[in-house]
Amino acid sequence: MNAVEGPGTDAVSRVVAVLRAMSSASAPRSTSQIARACHLPRPTVHRLLSALAREGMVDRDHGSGAWSLGPETFLLGHAAAPRFDARERARGVVRRLAEGTGESAFFSVRRGDETVCLLREDGSFPLRSHVLHEGIRFPLGVASAGLAILAHLADRDVDEYLRTHDLEQSWGAAHAESSLRRAIASTREHGYAVNPGLVVEGSWGLGAAVFDAAGQPAWALSLTGVETRFRAERRRELGRVLLDEAHLLSRQLTGRTSR
Repeated sequence: MNAVEGPGTDAVSRVVAVLRAMSSASAPRSTSQIARACHLPRPTVHRLLSALAREGMVDRDHGSGAWSLGPETFLLGHAAAPRFDARERARGVVRRLAEGTGESAFFSVRRGDETVCLLREDGSFPLRSHVLHEGIRFPLGVASAGLAILAHLADRDVDEYLRTHDLEQSWGAAHAESSLRRAIASTREHGYAVNPGLVVEGSWGLGAAVFDAAGQPAWALSLTGVETRFRAERRRELGRVLLDEAHLLSRQLTGRTSR
């Protein structure tokens, strides 16, 4: 065991897993749902939730028994926002994408080996995809935002990620290593990623990476909609718009220009 590892660090990892499972849900979750989401025994999750509730980190609805994030998480997020939150500068870009394309537009951030959706703005087209919502998490390589970020990592980082993550087991054959490598090559060729209904059938998406000051893909913009709105010719059109906005936002977030 590493010197910094032990029962205490294992407990912290479990608490973080519970909080992440709650943050990725669009509605309050039961104890059993949270346990399944973070692959922990239900009694363990119940003990952790009870302890977190005493600290104000989670709340429980006494009627339904469902759990939600508590007021202390809001205060912690508010304190961290000035350093990490890029949403305010991205909000106008996301709104412009939704209004200009009619599709649902999103802004996601990379957190380790996942993407987390931070912003959603729906366009005018009445048929919408409901795959993404604010707070949902996906592994890199899953959904268009995660694929766009993964494709723009260095080759050695892509190799290491694919060596240590078996996405096929959880997400199906379309996320096998060979399939992902083809999708990565296509993303690098075109600049933007395409998700042809791999998460939910009939729900297509395009994603473009947004880069930080070190040139690393730290965020992504994406568009989602029904398959009939993402035919080849329109994908090219949407891809150009998405890349233009991603380039602009990269410059804004790194302080190189303003608009």
